[in-house]
Amino acid sequence: MAACPTLPPPASPRPDHRHVQNLRLAYLTVLVTVMLIVMMIGVSPAWWSWTAILPIVQIWWIARVRTEADENGLRAMHLFRTDSISWDEIAGLRFPKWTTTRAVRPDGTTVRLPAVTFADLPVISAVSGGRVPDPYAAAERAELEAQLAADSDDDTV
Repeated sequence: MAACPTLPPPASPRPDHRHVQNLRLAYLTVLVTVMLIVMMIGVSPAWWSWTAILPIVQIWWIARVRTEADENGLRAMHLFRTDSISWDEIAGLRFPKWTTTRAVRPDGTTVRLPAVTFADLPVISAVSGGRVPDPYAAAERAELEAQLAADSDDDTV
């Protein structure tokens, strides 16, 4: 009779504070912007010199826009404002195609969560203490339970 594997513990200790931000690779776009600006200013300095400010704005945007998660809830930091939403106010997360993730409140209103992707759900789930479910863990758990059920059926035959 083979030993049956046991189920893993349901949740790992939750981290205190995490933030989800744009990839550091995004800073390479600043280099491309600078090269384009140099070409445009070379063509007509009088018309295009104002574009020299664009890389500074771009760096500020990349550094500023993010979503922070802690035991109290989510904080979405946009370019000029910050939206906070507690875990109790979140009915779910929406992942619309071609746009940013949104936290949905029970009344149907939404809060944009910049830089959050579906791949960030395990981190958000850990920080929320399971109030936001982790679909990856649920799939792994269901697969392990199916394997355990199949093993127990093999043992009874």
